[in-house]
Amino acid sequence: MKRDKLKLALLQMPVTTDKAANLETAARMLAEAAVQGAELAILPEMFNCPYQNDQFPLFAELEGEQTWQFLQEQAKKHGLILVGGSIPEKDEEGHLYNTCYVFGAEGRPLAKHRKVHLFDVDIPGGQYFKESDTLRPGDKLTVFNTPYCRMGVMICYDLRFPEMARIMALQGARLVIVPGAFNLTTGPAHWELLLRSRAVDNQIFTVGVAPARDERASYVSYGHSMVVDPWGQVVGQLGAEPGLLTVELDLTRVDQVRQAMPLWQHRRPDLYTLKLT
Repeated sequence: MKRDKLKLALLQMPVTTDKAANLETAARMLAEAAVQGAELAILPEMFNCPYQNDQFPLFAELEGEQTWQFLQEQAKKHGLILVGGSIPEKDEEGHLYNTCYVFGAEGRPLAKHRKVHLFDVDIPGGQYFKESDTLRPGDKLTVFNTPYCRMGVMICYDLRFPEMARIMALQGARLVIVPGAFNLTTGPAHWELLLRSRAVDNQIFTVGVAPARDERASYVSYGHSMVVDPWGQVVGQLGAEPGLLTVELDLTRVDQVRQAMPLWQHRRPDLYTLKLT
């Protein structure tokens, strides 16, 4: 039987060039999240590593190595579902990916998502970044089961592709989690807008979790981790500074919104369809 209430924690942590210090910060914030009664905790994109192309190869790990083990231990220690933001993952051939690991409350691996859409942009007068200089894209969408509901994970730039969220919703996801690191160009313009749009489009909860802002970094995170409900309302949000936000979700809100505004009944699959290849 699914549980209707879920208390989640958003960990907007600072990220440094010291992996051990980053893991220590994450451990401290996860302990506080557990004290506050969190049942699901979410770390930001690249939480163990500076968001820089030249740093990804230096911090990259094989699945099962240090950070993977850390996440598994923390989930089990605190008895919570842990969405491990993302880290640079390398495979046996040395290819690099932007990867999120998810663990259950007993420490069992639940999911692994490799960022599907790579952030390659050159905005005049704004942000330049090309993830494809070092990273490869994933080739799967990620939806997984929990005692609360089915959930989906996408990473940062994935959020801009509405087809991805819609397929997750069609596969039963009622909560989509987005570890992300929007910057000071894209963040003020689109971060909240996209999280609210994906929530309204699919009548689901969306949760975006970012690193805290560090003006000294070569890539500056916008911050503003937030939770959006199926009606598109922001029900919790942090600012730019490091912080821990806990929010209790009433998952029956999904059904309430879908009954009040029956988009799923009004869809026209005779005219348009989405499918995984």
